[in-house]
Amino acid sequence: MGLEGKVKVAPAKGRLGILTPGMGAVSTTFVAGVMAVRKGLAKPIGSLTEMGTIRLGKRTENRVPTIRDYIDLPELDNLVFGGWDIFEENMYDAAIKAGVLEKDLLNEIKDELEQVKPMKAVFEQKYVKNINGPNVKTGKSKMDLAEQLIEDIKNFKKNNNCDRLVAVWCGSTEVYCEPSAVHATLANFEQGLRDSSPDIAPSQMYAYACLKMGVPYCNGAPNLTVDIPAIIELARETQTPITGKDFKTGQTLMKTILAPGFKARLLGINGWFSTNILGNRDGEVLDDPDAFKTKEVSKLGVLDYILQPDKYPDLYANLYHKVRINYYPPRGDNKEGWDNIDIAGWLGYPMQIKVDFLCRDSILAAPLVLDLALFSDFAKRAGMAGNQEWLSFYWKSPQTPDGVYPEHDIFIQLMKLKNTLRYVNGDELITHLGAEYYD
Repeated sequence: MGLEGKVKVAPAKGRLGILTPGMGAVSTTFVAGVMAVRKGLAKPIGSLTEMGTIRLGKRTENRVPTIRDYIDLPELDNLVFGGWDIFEENMYDAAIKAGVLEKDLLNEIKDELEQVKPMKAVFEQKYVKNINGPNVKTGKSKMDLAEQLIEDIKNFKKNNNCDRLVAVWCGSTEVYCEPSAVHATLANFEQGLRDSSPDIAPSQMYAYACLKMGVPYCNGAPNLTVDIPAIIELARETQTPITGKDFKTGQTLMKTILAPGFKARLLGINGWFSTNILGNRDGEVLDDPDAFKTKEVSKLGVLDYILQPDKYPDLYANLYHKVRINYYPPRGDNKEGWDNIDIAGWLGYPMQIKVDFLCRDSILAAPLVLDLALFSDFAKRAGMAGNQEWLSFYWKSPQTPDGVYPEHDIFIQLMKLKNTLRYVNGDELITHLGAEYYD
């Protein structure tokens, strides 16, 4: 039996524009990847929307459609790309500079990539200290800059004949900051824009501009952006989805896979030491201690929420968790994450696990950008306004309602995501109750 009251979802007709504040390694890898998939040059590995399946009903029924066949999503041929960046290179030149994808592949889609050129960015050196670029807007106030972004959004939609837009932040990590009075209400925030408040970061201006235009916004960095009361209020006012923050890619992805297994088997953990080396623009930005603190807060919270040391004090109360990121230019986008995990088994006997993850940061992030864009557009068409907690699967620091702790267990997150799709389609949720019927 299906659920009563299937949610009405507007059809995914026409063209969907995907805007990325930041057109560096992640954004170019995402866009070039979609273009390559459209031409049959590669497979969209890592994307739930393109390769994932969803089980319906009892296991004996063997109903397992692809997610793409189950819900109405835009075809990849109907995606249009744009964005902003502090550097002037078109997306082909930016992709060559990023050094993630092979030049032979990029040359197959060169003409398309060259057509994607960055709009002038909103940028403030105070928030990203270690890089600078010439392609930057100027204005009388931060409200003026936000209104320029709004005009960019309007013009992009018109010039590219888009029916709908979504935005996914693919820019740099900003310095660590905490909410202040200017973030407390939408009225305070808009007055702060007019007054050019120093507490309003560029990423917050992008979110404001997008949400003012009803464009769903995904925060791919650990920045304080869509998780402030003012922006949440605006999202509700314009009935627009928001979600974030910080793409769950390399080392943290491994933690959300491994830690639930340790907890399920009630293995103790005495220490978890994590260090990374990477040499891309992200590494350069994170070489600034203030920017690293933003990332550190995002990465450190994962284990506490998964392991629940207050409920399992004998196993996790004394866990020592350390995270380090080291900028190492020769490595480029090919990040290496080392983890040393000191675990305890029966009678407290010590054991060790060591993980050496030689990952490609942007390769792991690109399919997340695609899924988040398509799922956020789906949420908008389904009338799902405000924070989309069901998309926690994609985030290091999932955004939650006030008073609710975030769920970091990747397997629970995936179940929540698929159950949300089942609910919207009016199908029975998978609860895993009853061995004869469920997994």
